[in-house]
Amino acid sequence: MSVLVTGGTGFVGSAVVRALVARGERPRCLVRGGSDRRNLTGLDVELVEGDLTDAESLAAALQGCRGLYHVAADYRIWVRRPADMDRVNVEGTRRLMEAALRQGVERVVYTSSVAVLGKTADGTPGDEATAVCLGDMIGCYKRSKFLAEEAVRKLQREEGLPVVIVNPSTPVGPGDVKPTPTGRLVLTAAAGRMPAFVETGLNVVHVDDVAAGHLLAFDQGKEGERYVLGGEDLGLAAILGQVAELRGLRAPRLRLPRRPLFPLAYASEGWARVRGGREPMLTVDGLKMAAKPMYFSHAKAGRAFGYTPRPAAEAIRDAVTWFEREGYLG
Repeated sequence: MSVLVTGGTGFVGSAVVRALVARGERPRCLVRGGSDRRNLTGLDVELVEGDLTDAESLAAALQGCRGLYHVAADYRIWVRRPADMDRVNVEGTRRLMEAALRQGVERVVYTSSVAVLGKTADGTPGDEATAVCLGDMIGCYKRSKFLAEEAVRKLQREEGLPVVIVNPSTPVGPGDVKPTPTGRLVLTAAAGRMPAFVETGLNVVHVDDVAAGHLLAFDQGKEGERYVLGGEDLGLAAILGQVAELRGLRAPRLRLPRRPLFPLAYASEGWARVRGGREPMLTVDGLKMAAKPMYFSHAKAGRAFGYTPRPAAEAIRDAVTWFEREGYLG
């Protein structure tokens, strides 16, 4: 089956492309003009230039494809203009799914996020059914992904879009070229530049396991359903400790309270706006999100199609090793 992958030059998307190539497929990858294509070097793929904001390029990219993996997204905790993120994550997703319907695509996997799922009051792991609403979304990224998933689900209900939704948790591992917000956290800790931290909790999963989950969802997932592609719940202190051990460093021990940091976060965002919009390390939304651990269960995916992720320690090790090998650590 000929398939199109969006976001193939990115972190999760390139892992999906590698998994497809490994099982003998030659996927078509939608790439923007002038994009960084290092993650596709040496892979037997077909490249087509286009953009989620350009409907004509999407129709051309989907021509002849029976399958679609929509992985592309603008993943940032803070942006100078939230409308820019909405144009890609919400409007671009809707535009691509409508094009897939017109082209008669037979199977779609849409990459959402656990960011759109609810969190339990007692801190126990949430899942696909945990109650949530748009008002629970903190920040422009979560809001955009929530609205995008709602648009996809509406097209599935009303137009018969043959889509399976996957919700990755916090992927880490090789190929994080930007890097992503989570990758930047690992990178900063690996470089010994994180003397203190605000405690929270994340569900850490190897990016290659997330990719494997995409393929399983494509092959065996039920249309209209969503599946958490998660790994292991870890406190931030534990994550930073593992990174420090891999690098032979002393783990940061100073845990900072959230509330006194908000004035500094507002100041950091203001400075970022003055400096041209580069994402600051400390953000208001980041502090708000740290209030509750983002712990999730992937049991549904395990039952549905045998999704079984490796230990988080392997994901963290592979991420640090990749950053070292690629020269990110000097």
